[in-house]
Amino acid sequence: MPVAASSATARAFANQRGEKNMNAPVTAWLFNIVFAVIILIGGLWLIKKLRPFLKNTLVKRNMDPMLASFITSIVHVLLVVFVIIAALGKLGIQTTSLIAILGAAGLAIGLSLQSSLSSLAAGVMIIGFRPFNVGDYIEAGGTAGVVEGIQIFSTRMRTGDNKTVIVPNASIIGGSIVNYSDRETRRVDMKFGIGYGDNLKIAKQILEDILDKDERVLKDPAPLIAVSELADSSVNLIVRPWVKNADYWPLLWDMTEQVKLRFDQEGIQIPYPQRDVHIHQAA
Repeated sequence: MPVAASSATARAFANQRGEKNMNAPVTAWLFNIVFAVIILIGGLWLIKKLRPFLKNTLVKRNMDPMLASFITSIVHVLLVVFVIIAALGKLGIQTTSLIAILGAAGLAIGLSLQSSLSSLAAGVMIIGFRPFNVGDYIEAGGTAGVVEGIQIFSTRMRTGDNKTVIVPNASIIGGSIVNYSDRETRRVDMKFGIGYGDNLKIAKQILEDILDKDERVLKDPAPLIAVSELADSSVNLIVRPWVKNADYWPLLWDMTEQVKLRFDQEGIQIPYPQRDVHIHQAA
């Protein structure tokens, strides 16, 4: 009887021990689920609170609001992916293969969107370094016009004949950028030709008189009038006054008209290309 009782006690102890061993993995699995949910919810909540803080910090450091918003969005996506991977890892899922798959997918997407990504990088550079601003008249990417908007992928420009042109940022960064609005003043370069038989001093006096009477011409720097070339059919004079940026085109057009009228009034000819033909008669 004592032997049987001891055998029953041993079996009961073994069964109880087996139940504990079976319950241990279930408890650990439930614990991992709870911990993964805490990581996911807590991580997403922390990222949500961090996003406006990061954006405000970048703006306070004099970063362009558009660029600050773009960088904040990228950081937000990266942190969300990191939190999701951490939660999956806590559940026992092999995240190494998942990371490899995401990397391969990112590489494939990057190759297929190569031109778009280059425009994206160029947009970040334009917004960050600011070679021009909205309202500037520039020449870039094969287009000249007033900048109306700067986006991450493209820049919107309005041409002189009121056409809207969308220029990819990669085309702008990949070439030269001429910003006509960056300086307050601008030099007007003009060239006028007179005949070899005309009085050079009178022609220069006419040009000086026209510039002196025009209030748009700046006194400092002083305008330049000089003989630039003894060409085939004319003596060419360069006229280079300085004006405010907004007066560039009006002065150029007015000056061209006034020079023609004054030269006609003083009898000074503006030669056109010509060629003398000599005919020799054989004896």
